[in-house]
Amino acid sequence: MNRIVLMCLRNLWRVPGAYIKLCHYAKHTDRYTEEEMWAHIHYIMNRAVTSGNIDLKITGEENIPRENGFLFCANHQGMFDVVALSGTYSRPLGVIFKKELANVPFLKQIVACTKSFGLDRDDVRQSMGVIAELTKELKKGRSYVIYPEGTRSRNGNQMGEFHAGSFRAAVKAKAPIVPIAYIDSYKVLDQKGCKPVSVQMHYLPPLTYEEYKDMKTPEIAELVKGRIAEVIEHNI
Repeated sequence: MNRIVLMCLRNLWRVPGAYIKLCHYAKHTDRYTEEEMWAHIHYIMNRAVTSGNIDLKITGEENIPRENGFLFCANHQGMFDVVALSGTYSRPLGVIFKKELANVPFLKQIVACTKSFGLDRDDVRQSMGVIAELTKELKKGRSYVIYPEGTRSRNGNQMGEFHAGSFRAAVKAKAPIVPIAYIDSYKVLDQKGCKPVSVQMHYLPPLTYEEYKDMKTPEIAELVKGRIAEVIEHNI
């Protein structure tokens, strides 16, 4: 059985109402606070995590800044990465994602409720516009997650290249960068069947602006990637 099917079956009576409520929030974002909309998204994602035969182990939550206005930067193994984060992180959070996903049902509504941005890496002007908007939102105190590889890794726990441009908004906003290391997240949706799987999510100590202000973005990218790689190697 497909794991997504299992998640839906175990929440069958919840799914219609939850989706209708999400669509309502998405159409009327001006009527509700970010906290109200996020609480519903958090509920949906948390149900997915707890009903999919997934043992999600989280460490380092004490490393998350208490005030918003920071950038999570994580390795990317699949769609479950976002589910795991939004299902366990209780404060409003936006996502930087591939523009091609912007009109996918369910994702479309979440984008509207979270002020998330779709990034087209093949369009320099569009990408610069997203970076400018992201910088503004970080300065306002909103927090986001970005996956610097740009696409999910096809090699399990081995990471691809981290794109330096992913860090420009944090630099311009002088915002902390909080690395996240995912381990075995790809097993949730990439493997056939729905047997129990264990996934690790590690929040690493934040990289403050004072620490990286004299570095170029490629250097920041390598530093963040290196810290994540070290945690993955230590825990697999």
